[in-house]
Amino acid sequence: MSGQCTGVNSDTLRGWAKQASIDAGERPGVTSGDAARIKALEAEVKELRRANEILLAASSFFARELDPRLPW
Repeated sequence: MSGQCTGVNSDTLRGWAKQASIDAGERPGVTSGDAARIKALEAEVKELRRANEILLAASSFFARELDPRLPW
């Protein structure tokens, strides 16, 4: 029953210890701060791509409205 006296799985504790070593600069890897920043930037990129698709569709729609010679 090693690691179970705290109610936390031993693999979880090992992962926390590894991440703490990375965050302290004692071990190579992605720090918690960098991982959070990457996650936030990925979410921002996703939202910007979505907004860009909407703007492209809107501009195409309005271009057709202004110039009836353009194909649908």
